[in-house]
Amino acid sequence: MKWNKGYSATFYAAFVDPVTWRDTERFEITGGSISRSDTDLQEACYLNCIRYDQSRERWVRVWMDTRQDGAAGHYAMFTGLATSPERTHYGVLVETPVEMYSVLKPADDFFLQRGYYAPIGASGADLAKELISVTPAPIETEPGSPLLGNAIIAEDGETRLTMAKKILEAINWKIDISGSGTIRIGPKSNVLAATFSPSENDSIEPEISVDHDWFSCPNVLRVIFDDMSAVARDDSEDSPLSTVNRGREVWQEEDCDLADGETLAEYAQRRLKELQAVGTELGYDRRYHPDINVGSIIHISYPGQNINGYYEVTDQKIEIGAGGKTSEEAKGYDGVVTIPARGGQDEVMPELDTLITNDDYDLATDGGDDLAIWPSE
Repeated sequence: MKWNKGYSATFYAAFVDPVTWRDTERFEITGGSISRSDTDLQEACYLNCIRYDQSRERWVRVWMDTRQDGAAGHYAMFTGLATSPERTHYGVLVETPVEMYSVLKPADDFFLQRGYYAPIGASGADLAKELISVTPAPIETEPGSPLLGNAIIAEDGETRLTMAKKILEAINWKIDISGSGTIRIGPKSNVLAATFSPSENDSIEPEISVDHDWFSCPNVLRVIFDDMSAVARDDSEDSPLSTVNRGREVWQEEDCDLADGETLAEYAQRRLKELQAVGTELGYDRRYHPDINVGSIIHISYPGQNINGYYEVTDQKIEIGAGGKTSEEAKGYDGVVTIPARGGQDEVMPELDTLITNDDYDLATDGGDDLAIWPSE
C-alpha cells in the first residue's frame, strides 16, 4: 500500500473477545476520530454509532478497508475499551456516541499497594510487563532490557500504569500500541519513520503552521537539591536570550537529580543551556500512514515554506472517514537519527541541518526512507 497515493477507504468496528483477542461481531459506524498524545493512556477513540448496546463494557476494534489500483487492504486502526454514556434520539433514529479508552486503561484503574517498590537490579521491561498485565491485550517485550540502577518506590495514589511508565523512563524504554491493540515494550527509537517533501511522499497539505517558542526560555535558573540551591545566569552579550539583550530576567526553578561527579553549579549551567534551546513546533494535516505514531522521528523538507529538518511527532488526531485524514503536531528533533539502509546495516547520521548546509555535498531521497549523499558537481 502506497499511502502517499490515492485510495478509497471504508470503516467499520467489531467487538473483540478479551480471551482470544479476536473479532466476534461487526457493527457499523458513521464516523469518529482517534487521538494520540504523550499521556499515560497514550490514545483514545470516539465513535458515532446508530445503535449500540450500552448494557456493559465492551472491547472494540476499529478497521479501515482500502482499495488502491485494484488491490485491497485491511488495517486495524485502534483497539480499546468502550463506554457509552450518551444517547441521542432523532425521531425513531437513535445515535450513540461511543468513547473508548486505550488498552492500558485496566492498568491505570488498578492502584498499587502501599510499600510497593521496583528493586535495584531488576529487569525494567519484565517489571513493566507484569504491572500492565491486568489488561487482556497481548504484551510483547524486546530482549535485552536494561536493569534498574536504582530502586523506584511507589508514591501515594500510584497505579500499575504510572509505575510501569516510571520504570521504563528510567531505562529509556517505552510502550507502543498497535492498531490491533498489541502492547509492545522496547527501547526508544531514533530511526527515521518517514520523509515528506514536494518531490517525494508529498502527502502534507500546503498549510503548515510554524511556532518558534523562545519567549518562555529562561535566562536565570535556580536548581534545588535537598537543602542546597544554585543559580545559573545568562548575562552574555552574544546570547539573544540573555539578561543583557532582553533587558529583563526570566526566572525558572526546578528540582534536580545530580549525576555522578557533577556539582550543583555545573548542573545548573548545563540545564540552563538545555532550557534555552529554541524549539520549533509544526502543525499540519496529512494523509494517513499507519507506521507514524506519537514519538516517531520524521524528516520534513519544504523549501518553499523554509522548513527542513527532523521532527518528533507529539500529537495526532486521525479522522475515521475521509481516508483517515491526520492532523498532526511535531517539534524539532536535535538528536542523532538512524537512517534505514536498504539491504544493509542502518546508518547513524548527525542532525540533517548539519548535512545540508554544507555546499560541498548534495542530499536526496529515492522515494523511500533511504538517503543518498554525494559530492556536488
